[in-house]
Amino acid sequence: MRLSVNNVTKRYRTVTAVDAISLNIEPGKIQALLGPNGAGKSSLVRMLVGLTRPDEGEILVENNGESIELTYHDFAYLPEDRGLYQDRSILDNLSYIASLRGLKLSDIRDDIDRWLERFELTDRKDEPLRQMSKGNQQKVQLIATLLHDPQLVILDEPFSGLDPVNQEHVLTVLSELRERGKTVVLSAHQMALVERLADTMLLMNKGRAVAQGSLQEIRNTLLPEPIYRVTTDAQLAMEKWSGSEQVESIRKVNDEQVELIFNKGTEIEQLWPSLAKQVPIKAFAPIQPGLHDLYLDTIRKQTGEVQS
Repeated sequence: MRLSVNNVTKRYRTVTAVDAISLNIEPGKIQALLGPNGAGKSSLVRMLVGLTRPDEGEILVENNGESIELTYHDFAYLPEDRGLYQDRSILDNLSYIASLRGLKLSDIRDDIDRWLERFELTDRKDEPLRQMSKGNQQKVQLIATLLHDPQLVILDEPFSGLDPVNQEHVLTVLSELRERGKTVVLSAHQMALVERLADTMLLMNKGRAVAQGSLQEIRNTLLPEPIYRVTTDAQLAMEKWSGSEQVESIRKVNDEQVELIFNKGTEIEQLWPSLAKQVPIKAFAPIQPGLHDLYLDTIRKQTGEVQS
């Protein structure tokens, strides 16, 4: 199942929540939606699952190359707010949600048992949800989402409330969905997990696309010039190298390290000897910032914050 978002815009009165967003989500891939609160992620998710419609643009779904209309059998949606019945047991909740999708308990009882065992909930299946922690309720919600084996899976904050062990369980489940050719879209704030999991990402801010693609493509977009970490006398380097025409920026990491970004077009290998004459260099190497650092730096720039 392939999902295409073509120049989609969504407005609420005076607010443009989603502003001309386009992306293609291929089968067997995991697409992450990233951005601060209010970036437009949830508004985009609601359009993907058909809860709202775009004011402009279109969302197309293809199955084996043919355009289709999504039905509740085709996709699953995990909302950020849990939709479980607190006074009923885990088994009651799963059985009822399965029945809403036309599944018979007799047909899926073995599947429910496997999911409960996998998430270590078997011994608690008859307990009411109100006795469960947020993490365990999140696991029940995820089981309910995947029980009918959908082709398209859309998850809003799937790691919410989970401890590191259960986050790893969910990572494994999502990786298995990808291996089985499912189309997965997720919105999440856990950058380290997203970096390990997602094939492609869309970084949003104020409804607009800031960068999209693979992690390396996002790095190339947001940080076209590499950062070099240099082991040296940091204070002396700040004094001597800050005035260099080739140095775009310099930042002190600690007393023995600085980070340098050079101006575009600089012949870096030829520049190192002249810098080393001013301040002895013990070591230098390019560094690749992670998604978390790229995300924070970009959002700060977007909101006009000054970097130190």
